[in-house]
Amino acid sequence: MTKKTGLKPPIAKKIPHELEMHGDVRIDNYFWMKDREHPEVKDYLNAENAYCDSQMAHTKSFQDNLFEEMKARIKEDDTSVPYKYNGYWYITKFEKGKNYPIYTRKKESLDNPEELLFNCNDMAKGHSYFKLAGISISPDNSKVSYGIDTNGRRNYTIHFKDIKTGEVAEDQVPNTTGSSSWGNDNETLFYTKKDEVTLRAYQVYKHKLGQKEDELIFQENDETFGTTVYKSKSRKYIIIACYSTLTNEYHILNADQPDGKFEVFQPRIRGLEYSISHYKDHFYILTNKDKATNFKLMKCLENQRAIDQWEEVIGHRADTLIENIDIFKDYLVVSERRHGLNKIRIKRWDDTQDYYLPFDNETYTAYTGTNVEFDTELLRYGYNSLTTPASVIEFNMRTQTKKILKEQDVLGGKFNKDNYASERIWATADDGTKIPMSLVYRKGIKKDGTNPLLQYAYGSYGSTVDPYFSTIRLSLLDRGFIYVICHARGGEYLGRQWYEDGKLLKKKNTFSDFIACSIHLIKERYTSSKHLYAMGGSAGGLLMGAIINQAPELYNGIVAAVPFVDVVTTMLDDSIPLTTGEYDEWGNPNDVLYYNYMKSYSPYDNVEAKDYPNMLVTAGFNDSQVQYWEPAKWVAKLRDMKSDSNQLYLKTNMDAGHGGASGRFDSLKEDAEEFAFLLNLEGILR
Repeated sequence: MTKKTGLKPPIAKKIPHELEMHGDVRIDNYFWMKDREHPEVKDYLNAENAYCDSQMAHTKSFQDNLFEEMKARIKEDDTSVPYKYNGYWYITKFEKGKNYPIYTRKKESLDNPEELLFNCNDMAKGHSYFKLAGISISPDNSKVSYGIDTNGRRNYTIHFKDIKTGEVAEDQVPNTTGSSSWGNDNETLFYTKKDEVTLRAYQVYKHKLGQKEDELIFQENDETFGTTVYKSKSRKYIIIACYSTLTNEYHILNADQPDGKFEVFQPRIRGLEYSISHYKDHFYILTNKDKATNFKLMKCLENQRAIDQWEEVIGHRADTLIENIDIFKDYLVVSERRHGLNKIRIKRWDDTQDYYLPFDNETYTAYTGTNVEFDTELLRYGYNSLTTPASVIEFNMRTQTKKILKEQDVLGGKFNKDNYASERIWATADDGTKIPMSLVYRKGIKKDGTNPLLQYAYGSYGSTVDPYFSTIRLSLLDRGFIYVICHARGGEYLGRQWYEDGKLLKKKNTFSDFIACSIHLIKERYTSSKHLYAMGGSAGGLLMGAIINQAPELYNGIVAAVPFVDVVTTMLDDSIPLTTGEYDEWGNPNDVLYYNYMKSYSPYDNVEAKDYPNMLVTAGFNDSQVQYWEPAKWVAKLRDMKSDSNQLYLKTNMDAGHGGASGRFDSLKEDAEEFAFLLNLEGILR
């Protein structure tokens, strides 16, 4: 490992700030960083950036090489698999050397001339950040609505364009989620507005093209809920969805009558989760009703929607989580998860067919893809594994034959999937629970404790990180790294209960699971603490903060991306995004029970005067999910208190938000910097 000396690490000033709750007083010396207008905030962040750059200057040429290596594997002039919707084939493509996508379409046949919808490379000019989202085509195919975000806070302005003339209407709707849905009159749109301060999506408006005043249709007054609006796949209904962590409610309107009144589908009942899909004269309901922890499928008539009218279609199974359904004219497709593995079940409505797609290993990811057409027997699904590049597959549900529409190209001439191996292994947690891990490495490694190993996890919100292929990851594997995905509790890898056992007052299971996996990997000599690294982002960054407070001696280095580390203070501040809606995930610290539990693991509150691993922490100045001051305060406190001389860097993207840079190549540069940090710790700079 080499490190250049240069600039001294920035020392943030301390201004003690008392935070009192439930008779408990916490002193936050860096609370002042919350004021983004404070002149010293940007000065501090820029000083940290300069320090990071100076300390990693000797890796700069290596970062450039890594970037070029990663870029060389990507097919720069790439094109998506076209999908057909309402008479048009829609295509997304990238051009060589360009950062952003181009959206086009062709009428009826792929042999017909191409119509340009959007060239994001032109639209992004003059912006350091650019994101286009929520593309929605009018039913008559003449107009398109879309959202644009130019600062990374996921706060979109909706625009409208005439596709034939290319003329963009004067109508603009700021402060939205970016998505919108057309009524069947081709003139009316429904969209969701965000609260300007908290960014909670809470209002649904109706917009008439050419009219200046929009009509408020629905407002979600419960601050623990968000809302959105969309169109059913059958195109018959506009649907308003209200959602919290534990509860759902839907409102529906016939899309042929955009000026009508929405009707509630089934009023919310705390703890009742459900989602709806429309088919013929029925709604199909995926729900946890009657303690169906892993969900079951039910149905009801369009005009008999009350919960006591729901009939069971597929019952609850203790070993199988129903994750999603896709409805077609003749087929029902059910996405399931059993023993951690993706399953896709195909069932004809007339019950003449009912079978599963065959998959044959333990470290794969399979999922239904873009299936917007209703009257078709063709199912599009995706497949990849830790060693197999992604494929888009078209499967004929009637004949049970498949056609590979696209295989991910790994360019550069060096990749051969036979050079890599993957496996699933299990560690034992403190409470005896078996915790699965998915591993990938280059064949030929020896289990002698000398291998560098990067252990990754997320572990929150029921979000499951499946074993997926990554061209970027090859830059680590080809330099001797083992890569491990730890399927800790807090995700849904082993079903819904796996999530329930890693949230609220069981959140610490996520941290102890990750540590148990690290200990197992060391014990089995895949690696050693001298060569073990950990990475996580956002809520996974909270995980990173927790494990280095609990077991810093296990890890040589940590990458914490946009980490959620100031849990108590953030969850007590209902003026910032993602607080009130998160109470059912983390708990409400206004309740002393949750306050004390959060405080016992919150990384920022538990920094101590002791040795910590080498660390690279990233932030986004415009981040709407994890505010920049959380990682900034954390690094400042660590720098003040830690007793070691290990590396500690904070790198803040001053132009972006939670997802980092918006361009496909700009984001690769961030990946290259993170990899260079890890590889430098191993003394690998080539």
